[in-house]
Amino acid sequence: MNGGGTRRWGWGSGRAEHQRADAQAAKDAAAAAFYELDTAQRDLRISIETLSAVDDSRAAQKAVSDFADFGTRIDQVSHEYITAVDSHDLDRDDLDSGTAARAQAELKKTTQDLERVRADLERFGQGLGPLLSQAETQLARLAPAVERAKQGLLAASNALDATRASGFEADDLAGRLAALSPDLTRLNEGAGRHGVQDTLQRADRVVREAEAIRGEAERLPETAAEIDKRLSSLRTRTQALQTRAGQVDPVLSELRRRFSAACWQDLQQVPDQATRAVRQAEEKLAEGRKARGEQRWADATSQLSTVRALLNGADEAIKAAADRLQRLNEVSFDKTKEVERTRFAIRDAQRLAMAGRSTPDPRHAGPLDDAVERVDRAVESLEGRHPDYWHLLTELDAVKESVHQVVDQIREQRAAGH
Repeated sequence: MNGGGTRRWGWGSGRAEHQRADAQAAKDAAAAAFYELDTAQRDLRISIETLSAVDDSRAAQKAVSDFADFGTRIDQVSHEYITAVDSHDLDRDDLDSGTAARAQAELKKTTQDLERVRADLERFGQGLGPLLSQAETQLARLAPAVERAKQGLLAASNALDATRASGFEADDLAGRLAALSPDLTRLNEGAGRHGVQDTLQRADRVVREAEAIRGEAERLPETAAEIDKRLSSLRTRTQALQTRAGQVDPVLSELRRRFSAACWQDLQQVPDQATRAVRQAEEKLAEGRKARGEQRWADATSQLSTVRALLNGADEAIKAAADRLQRLNEVSFDKTKEVERTRFAIRDAQRLAMAGRSTPDPRHAGPLDDAVERVDRAVESLEGRHPDYWHLLTELDAVKESVHQVVDQIREQRAAGH
């Protein structure tokens, strides 16, 4: 039956329909290849974006650049695919077999090009394994690091509140905590804006500073108590030193009366030094008390350290004067005891130097022989009406020190197998 809408079939219509079906199959295959390539590109883009955000090494930068090159290739084959599809209407009623065959050939070529690029892209992605593994490790650290930073800030804030509730101002700690606010803002904005590496470093820095603030806030009552204790102790020491400073003049008086000037001239300034140290210590104590009252803890600690140094210096000077008199009394009564003690140290060192040897090592014998001569000269120097006993004592001390150095040298050399 021939109607107006009935297609006319020629002798070649069966072949044309077969070619149409083959071309349609090629079109479907090309569409599938296009979809798979697009999916592969989108999946790998996520990995590349992760890598770019986390890793700034040369290898990572090259990977990003290579992926951009793939983007150019993908754009090119995608354009060819779209052109091939748009160029052939496979649903036309008058599609002839030649046109269908050409469409099939072009679509097959397009499919091959799409699959080739996808295969290259997949190999490229597989090669990124180590870099991506490192990047994912960094990302895995990100959320816990940010959370630790936030918890650290919260703990520092709570500790500061508790300390202030105890009556401490802690303004410096509050200022340091407030200074971390911009960092918290950046942490909340996320790594997508500031980068993973910068975010990790910022989180670690916030954790350290917040922990320091929390610790100082919790220790503040203890710090205050310690400063109060030191204020009291140093005040007592200052008063005791003032009393001891008054005892130096009698010591110097006896030194002047019984010994030559060389034995006490270097101690002449001790009374003035002690008096000055006491005055300065009292001034610094007053400044320390004021700083404590104003809760300037660092300033208070600094002032107390200065007081301690002043008192230690004065203590040593006063003790040196008393010790000088005692030692001079002893050596003037019987100098042989100190001389023999020094000579014994020399003989002991000489025995050590000769142990296992027929002749001493010149490196040891020379200094020890010189020590013997120095002792003899020091003893001989006591001749006269006003012997310099202090010179004898200082020379004997110096000889014992030099002998001690030789002994150390011998032991070190033998320990090293020389």
